[in-house]
Amino acid sequence: MPARLQKFADRLEAEKERFAEMVCEEVGRCLHECRAEIGKSIELIRYYARLAPELLAHKTIATQASLSQVRFEPLGVVFAVMPWNYPVWQVLRFAVPAMCAGNACAVKPAPSVARVSQALFDLVSDGIPLAGAWLDEAGTLKAVEDTDAMAFTGSTHTGRILAAHAGANLKKTVLELGGSNAFIVMPDADLERAAAEACYSRFRDAGQSCNAAKRIIVTEAAADRFITLFLAECAKLKMGDPKHPDTTLAPLHREDLRDRVHGQVEDAVSNGAVCLTGGKIPQGRGWFYPATVLDRVNPACRVWREEVFGPAALILRAENEEHAIALANDSPFGLGACIYTADTERAWRFAEKIQAGSVFINRHTSSDLRLPFGGVKDSGYGRELSEFGLYEFVNVKTYWQK
Repeated sequence: MPARLQKFADRLEAEKERFAEMVCEEVGRCLHECRAEIGKSIELIRYYARLAPELLAHKTIATQASLSQVRFEPLGVVFAVMPWNYPVWQVLRFAVPAMCAGNACAVKPAPSVARVSQALFDLVSDGIPLAGAWLDEAGTLKAVEDTDAMAFTGSTHTGRILAAHAGANLKKTVLELGGSNAFIVMPDADLERAAAEACYSRFRDAGQSCNAAKRIIVTEAAADRFITLFLAECAKLKMGDPKHPDTTLAPLHREDLRDRVHGQVEDAVSNGAVCLTGGKIPQGRGWFYPATVLDRVNPACRVWREEVFGPAALILRAENEEHAIALANDSPFGLGACIYTADTERAWRFAEKIQAGSVFINRHTSSDLRLPFGGVKDSGYGRELSEFGLYEFVNVKTYWQK
């Protein structure tokens, strides 16, 4: 498998620009962002092709037996239901480690990214057990029953339905669901850097990322200065043709997704939030929505509990450190969080108290091939990436010889 995967990575690299353009055309994201997705996907394939044999090697454990071992054996067929926002990366993120472990993978892609999904399956050569499964709702539930494990990336609502069905059939499941990541800014932080990174994290990919900074929690002592800097960064964003090199804010994927974001913004304003910029649907073609910043968001607003999957940033003002932690944890989601501060001791104290799958210090949340990715609470369970992602879809089997 490692040699075959390296050849697969070579083929994808040779087709990198074609795949990036397909993602751009079907998803609507900026072309430079799509190129980054394909590049990261190639890196992922090579990472597992290189390291999986060592990570999956038999482990001999000293016991009273003459020989005792732990071996990692495949489960069989892993069925996956994947979303539209990163149609290459998200498929390969689960499938490559699962295949390295000896499993076959069947993927139901989102219908709106059918062209790039089929192109990815067509690129697979003989000996790589990855194929598309173009199923309706009933067929999807049947596939959960008939296969050996399930991976799902998407909304918490759909994740609950699929997880309940998988649980009823005792299938191993990994769920990567929504997120409403906290971006915490303390008064001693480098506010200019924090503002720039908050803008990038919130508005990249038109805000359509589960791991984006969605709730910006700023202590009152730093709020006015930070907001001024943040709005200045937002003003630099350029809406336009996602294929144009100067565009930094692309349209949303579908009209209904834009309508949902706009409805959330209007609800927040009607419940006391203050719209500092944006908040209006622009005229013209395309499902564009401007960079929107809502200050003084409060629990009466829907966005306090809902994920905002689009270019709208929420600013929550904290009285002090303890209040900032409480605000960060006052969410049904628990994917990631970050804190900006010059005080390292404070940062680690924060990190230990945050209910999330990852906490970044003085950097926005992101994924790294070498580290596990996943969440807690309504953000799901199980992990992808790193050795932990490799071990999700294996039978960790004990061998014992007298």
